Amino acid sequence: MMRTFKYKLTRSLAIAGLSSILLSACTKDFERINTNPYGMSKDELKADFRLVGEPFRQIQFNIFAVQPGWVMQVQQNLQGDIFSGYMGVPGPFGNFGNNNSTYNLTDGWNQVMWGCAYGSYIDAPNIAVMPIATRITKLAGTEFNDFKAWLQILKVATMHRISDVYGPIIYTKYGVINPDKSIDYDSQKDAYYAFFADLNSAITTLTPLANDPLKPFARFDLTYDGSYKPWIKFANSLRLRLAIRIAKVDPVKAKQEGEAALANPVGLMTVPLDDARINIAPVEHPYNAFSDSWNDIRMGAPMESILTGYNDPRIKLYFKTAAAKPDGYKGVRTGIALPSKMYEDYSRLATFPSRMQLMTAAEVWFLKAEAALNGWAGAGSAATNYENGVKTSFEQYGIAGQATAYLADNTSKAAPYTDLKNAANNVPAGDPYLSTVTIRWEEGDGAARKLERIITQKWIAMFPEGQEAWTEFRRTGYPKLFPVVVNNSGGKIPTATFVRRINFVTTEYATNAKGVERAVTLLGGPDNGGTRLWWDKP
Repeated sequence: MMRTFKYKLTRSLAIAGLSSILLSACTKDFERINTNPYGMSKDELKADFRLVGEPFRQIQFNIFAVQPGWVMQVQQNLQGDIFSGYMGVPGPFGNFGNNNSTYNLTDGWNQVMWGCAYGSYIDAPNIAVMPIATRITKLAGTEFNDFKAWLQILKVATMHRISDVYGPIIYTKYGVINPDKSIDYDSQKDAYYAFFADLNSAITTLTPLANDPLKPFARFDLTYDGSYKPWIKFANSLRLRLAIRIAKVDPVKAKQEGEAALANPVGLMTVPLDDARINIAPVEHPYNAFSDSWNDIRMGAPMESILTGYNDPRIKLYFKTAAAKPDGYKGVRTGIALPSKMYEDYSRLATFPSRMQLMTAAEVWFLKAEAALNGWAGAGSAATNYENGVKTSFEQYGIAGQATAYLADNTSKAAPYTDLKNAANNVPAGDPYLSTVTIRWEEGDGAARKLERIITQKWIAMFPEGQEAWTEFRRTGYPKLFPVVVNNSGGKIPTATFVRRINFVTTEYATNAKGVERAVTLLGGPDNGGTRLWWDKP
């Protein structure tokens, strides 16, 4: 009890001073308040907590920029969501269909994700992630080590997504201005190494607090309501995700980081209650508007092929039946000729609650399955982890009782795709882009077949988080997706290899020309959508 009182008292003192550091709103009575906590009214104390905590709320809101809704539409929906095969556009909006969906990458859309991180496209850069994070790092004294650790986790959760879109990013050198007024980028390798260092620091700080009943984050935490333990589990799981991501290109570092995550005593996310979901209420989930109000997005053709082929019961929880096929589901293929909004009668997305999915326990089981294939210590059995991934996904959606029969199915495969409006878009049986992998784990299969099975189920389970699904497709080539029919990239993005990244943004060329020019040399190829990222090795 005494420890709790001292902790709260000291933190109240520190917070009173920190509001001036973070928001330049110094209280006139600072000296009195800083020396006499009993001189603070409840209203003053509440205000100070709010001022200090609000930046953390803003970072969580900006991982997915949910307000206004059009921001997330171009931040993610018209990038990762369609490139992943999860979704497709039903009509030719955006330069008459000559846009991201047909590989003519649209600068006006693609700079928004960068702007959400750095504030370069919006009028209020103080709500962008890196400016906020930089202000928070000014927190002084050991009393705020837990808040610093929380910041490190949020930064990595946000910025690895930015790097997985563009490649090199401004991370460790943010705010460091060169004599020529430029700012340098980190190579993607250096950025990833910095992510691991930040996660290790955060995990080291928070692990001893795992069972501490205090919840200092509570008023500002939109994800776990202020508890330490779930944040530690999320950080460990995020560390494992990033370790798996670089396993092909940097196996030694990957193994080191992955085994550290697997060995942490607090553990990983294992059950749906551990899922990282950002509560954006009372804001409505943006996908509801994209699909129903705006008619701008529909089920993707690969989703229809795989889910219907597998008789997957999650389909009715992900999508609505199609007006074009009232007894079933229809997806639209990405990268096709769209003379009008002719696919509006294909399957809309299901209605989503006001929580943004950042990471699920089901994904983590699939990460462990791949770690087991890699032979990492502490990973356990690939087969058990794979089956637990499927079971956990079914449990997440309240259909746990159907998992056993699903996992026993060794005959169902992805179904051929038929476009009801244009046969040129069909993917018939025997097409090389149509997966033949089945559901049941087969111990006698080779490593590639096992990996395809793991990633295919992981892809299903991660829906609707298309950014991560697109990243995993680029890393592994799974699940098998359908290439675009219309490729307007001018040869920059080969149809058979799909889009690999988004080019650096025009605002950087305009305001940080020398910095971005040096960043291009870190790519190992031209600054376009056909150049593979560091971890993206064929």
